[in-house]
Amino acid sequence: MSLDLKPYKGTRDIYPEDMRLRRYIFDTWRSAVEACGYEAYDAAILEPLELYAAKTGEEIVSQQTYTFTDRGDRQVAIRPEMTPSIARMVAARRQELAYPARLYSIANFMRYEKPQRGREREFWQLNADIFGAESIEADVEIIALAAAILERFGARPNMYTIKINDRRLIDFIMSQYLSLDAASALKLIKLLDKKSKIPPADFEAAVAEIVGNDNLSKVQDLLKVESVSKLPKAVLNSGKSDDIKSVCNKLAALGVAAEFDISLMRGFDYYTGIVFEVFDNNPDNNRSMFGGGRYDGLVGLFGVEDLPVVGFAPGETTTIEFLKAWDLLPDLAPATDLVLVQLVDGAEQVAAELRQAGLNVAVDFTGRKLDKVIKSVDKNNLKWILFVGDDELKSGVFKLKNLRTGKEFTAEISQIAEIVLES
Repeated sequence: MSLDLKPYKGTRDIYPEDMRLRRYIFDTWRSAVEACGYEAYDAAILEPLELYAAKTGEEIVSQQTYTFTDRGDRQVAIRPEMTPSIARMVAARRQELAYPARLYSIANFMRYEKPQRGREREFWQLNADIFGAESIEADVEIIALAAAILERFGARPNMYTIKINDRRLIDFIMSQYLSLDAASALKLIKLLDKKSKIPPADFEAAVAEIVGNDNLSKVQDLLKVESVSKLPKAVLNSGKSDDIKSVCNKLAALGVAAEFDISLMRGFDYYTGIVFEVFDNNPDNNRSMFGGGRYDGLVGLFGVEDLPVVGFAPGETTTIEFLKAWDLLPDLAPATDLVLVQLVDGAEQVAAELRQAGLNVAVDFTGRKLDKVIKSVDKNNLKWILFVGDDELKSGVFKLKNLRTGKEFTAEISQIAEIVLES
């Protein structure tokens, strides 16, 4: 029997060139959040299924979560997201942590959904959250951090759009302005969350079925609103839009633009306040990249005093698509600085000295002809090659070649690191 060479559907094999890009993205995320005082954490990839059933959302739990029954007859899930896990971890040490607690992780997740461009079944995300900060300054910090991360990748403000909404505002509109019961409100929220994926005529018909023909024009008018100040007076007078205005003003003072979008919902049921999403403006990749928001109330589900929380989670794959679309992918060199060709015994000591001098050195001990060795080094996209034979070991002077320029050097061990690292 011949085994299939392809990875499991919706996952990727990560070869060295892919890994270099992944490390670049992860390092950029890490440096951005740590610059703002966030501390790293991690969690198990398996959780009890009930952890997600409590608040994540019916679609993810029933249709997208990988679940199984373990040998102890427990219902277990491969994590589809990190938020419930970090909420559990904070609840477990509710009295020990110092607040506001700024926490982040870079981890992988799995969801059983249709693989497509920018969306896979196994995916990696940065998760950054602030626990214990009730003021809108925490919302502002999170959204500004999202913009700062994109800037670290070389993005300019015209390349992306940040859209913002507030679930408290939406709850008021649903229950008071449209007079919908809880079930109908939930249906309309789920429908609005998928608005961009539904043909306009089908969307309008679905809205009418939920709200009735009398309310249809109200919903249509609401969806045309482009700024908070243009909301109906009955909505503005409720005060439910005040936080959006304040957040947008504070972001503007930091040089970050955010646009109000009343149709922005975010799919998770645990969001309770400000929500936002970041969209790629490139016409070849015009899509939502990532988002986040406030989810006060999740920590309290674990039987402890509740905490206010706000966070966000950019993904690796959507980041790659964004960088490709705007030609922001860097030219990432392999980690190996130099290949030492061992022509005689004793070359290992030379390699050890070069490593102590700060070089990453691979030793070719195959004994192949030099043209094949050089071809192999070049195929690995490596630049420097060093030959070590009897004459070099006796004299302490070595032949060093730059395969990109063809330039050759003769140098002592103490000089080699300097030549390579300065190139």
